[in-house]
Amino acid sequence: QRTYHYFINGTEKVRFVRRYIYNQKQYMMFDSDVGVLVGDTPYGETQARCCNGIPEILEDNRAAVDTFCRAGC
Repeated sequence: QRTYHYFINGTEKVRFVRRYIYNQKQYMMFDSDVGVLVGDTPYGETQARCCNGIPEILEDNRAAVDTFCRAGC
């Protein structure tokens, strides 16, 4: 996993992106602007559908904006 934080307008708007990578290829990602996991490959699409059905996974990813991005400012 790799995580990125984008700050727009100072810290007023924060965007959190978590990329899921296997064998140097991204197969799935979470973008806080979208709010759900999105698959980039057929395998990633299957994983995204599965993970999006588990509320705890989505809550953890959505909370990461405040936990990792805003807290680290």
